[in-house]
Amino acid sequence: MKSVSWLRWAIAAMIAVAALCPQPALAQTPARFYWKTLSDANAVPVIFNSISGNTNPFDPALAPVSIDAKVDASMALGGYARTFTLWERSALVAVLVPMGRIEGSATIDGRTFTQSTNGFGDPTVEFDLNLIGPKAQKNIPDLIRYEPGFSVDVLADLYVPIGKYNNTQPLNLGQNRWYGRLGAPVNWQLGPWIPGKRTTLELMPVVWLFGANNDFVGKTLETDPKFQLDTHLTRDLNEHLWASFDTSWYTGGKATVDGVAGENLNIFGLGFSLGYAINESLGLTVGYKTTVDDLDPQSMRMDNFTVSLVYGWHSLIEGMNRLKGGS
Repeated sequence: MKSVSWLRWAIAAMIAVAALCPQPALAQTPARFYWKTLSDANAVPVIFNSISGNTNPFDPALAPVSIDAKVDASMALGGYARTFTLWERSALVAVLVPMGRIEGSATIDGRTFTQSTNGFGDPTVEFDLNLIGPKAQKNIPDLIRYEPGFSVDVLADLYVPIGKYNNTQPLNLGQNRWYGRLGAPVNWQLGPWIPGKRTTLELMPVVWLFGANNDFVGKTLETDPKFQLDTHLTRDLNEHLWASFDTSWYTGGKATVDGVAGENLNIFGLGFSLGYAINESLGLTVGYKTTVDDLDPQSMRMDNFTVSLVYGWHSLIEGMNRLKGGS
């Protein structure tokens, strides 16, 4: 029963890290998010972000940046993720709904706005499919033999523009336009794949694409494609606790308001994450990220503190719980 108990915890822990993730300004895809687990696993997160800076943290475009802006926001996110098998490869689909409040002041095209708002942001639908690496884990023997080695996925996110929007102000929870991202998550196993000794290097290159907002305080806002690269160096501290050193880089994404073009972004951020498996189904993660090359008055400045609780489950876990209770 000791081996069964460890296996049940291992399944639940991998479900927990395969949870949903926030995508506000400066938010990265969390470390260990694209680790693989058994097909037909489920996860539900509750995620809280406290964010401050000089641009709208609900808008992944991160532009236009107002030099003298002071913005504070609290964001809560909830959703659902499920893993499955597609063409013998691991796949994941997830839905995320942001909600919260934002307040502050910003100067756009010579006009200064002071405002606050609260409600729901634009929901996200994500699809991820593994292309390189071990095949999907469909049973217990697959899970026991699994080692990621070097794996590469393809992913697509779509943000649906139904969040709260006011066309008389620049800071909004919804963005009044379609947008999304295409990416290729990379997970590189370094050393043995043993709980308490696992080390990974994870890369997340993505390209963001934005439609036009034809009613941005009475003007048209257009944004060029933006490239983002997140990296995580993660290490188990013991069988239940892990840590990650995180970096992020953003470039491109030039904003144009009624034909007047701004500047391309060139942003670098640093952060850290700590994850802890509270029990066999519940995981806690805390993290902090901040910009580090923001001394220029024209630069974007942002910091973000995140706390998340993730509950994961699988029919195999429930079955082993019943087996243990009847033994």
